[in-house]
Amino acid sequence: MIVTMHGLSTMHCNCATEVRLAAETEYEGIEFLETKIFRYLEHFPASDLKALLDKYKIQARCINALKSVERIGDEREDLLKECETLCAAAKVLECPVIQLVPFEGLEHLPYEESFELTCKNIGDIADIGAKYGIRFQLEVIAWAPIHTLQQGLDVIDRVGKDNVGMVVDFWHLYAGEGTTPDDVARLDKNIITGVHFCDGVKIPRDKPWTSTTELDCRGYLAGEGEIPVKEWCAAVKSTGFDGTWSSELLSSKHWEWDLWDVARKTRDQMLEYGS
Repeated sequence: MIVTMHGLSTMHCNCATEVRLAAETEYEGIEFLETKIFRYLEHFPASDLKALLDKYKIQARCINALKSVERIGDEREDLLKECETLCAAAKVLECPVIQLVPFEGLEHLPYEESFELTCKNIGDIADIGAKYGIRFQLEVIAWAPIHTLQQGLDVIDRVGKDNVGMVVDFWHLYAGEGTTPDDVARLDKNIITGVHFCDGVKIPRDKPWTSTTELDCRGYLAGEGEIPVKEWCAAVKSTGFDGTWSSELLSSKHWEWDLWDVARKTRDQMLEYGS
């Protein structure tokens, strides 16, 4: 397990402060948010952030995320430009992985059509990443058309690129339904690029998915929600995967804590449940 701090857990924090915070709370790495990376790059080169990482002996493990990878038309060009910028930064940071997130932008289309368009985009993204030595992790989203582990694996198979793998996100796979810990346990460890350690509850079926609803469902420390976190941890460990485990707490309540306490608490719980 490479113990990694997730930038969502420390939402109201910039990149430079997160590096110091990760060191003080005894993490090995950071999963940076792409919004914070873009913001940093508006003022400083990626090499400055790499110098901070080296100073504090912290690894950049992932950039989360290149979002809405299903974009088409003019927006597709923006997607590929964002990919190029993030890949260039990741190379400087020696960050091996960038996350890919397909949302619901094509849900008005038949599933097979949206699936093919999404896979075409991911294939082109993978080719850009290959120039920089970057790997990608696909995250399936609980309320999106592509929301189960098997659908994610189907995408990876259809794309057919060696540098595209899967992140095992406990909440998204649990809340999206259709995926169990047993399904995770059957994964080839080589297709797993990371783990998002988190708890939460499912959305009530009578409510629509919104960003507010997601916050309501995810504002739980491990053991406070309804996910059998130990079972999910055991499932991942049974595959033999020993890479990046990232402590993700998407919680507006906990963002108002001292972020040092958030970082340390989520780290300690990840080690406790994942041991």
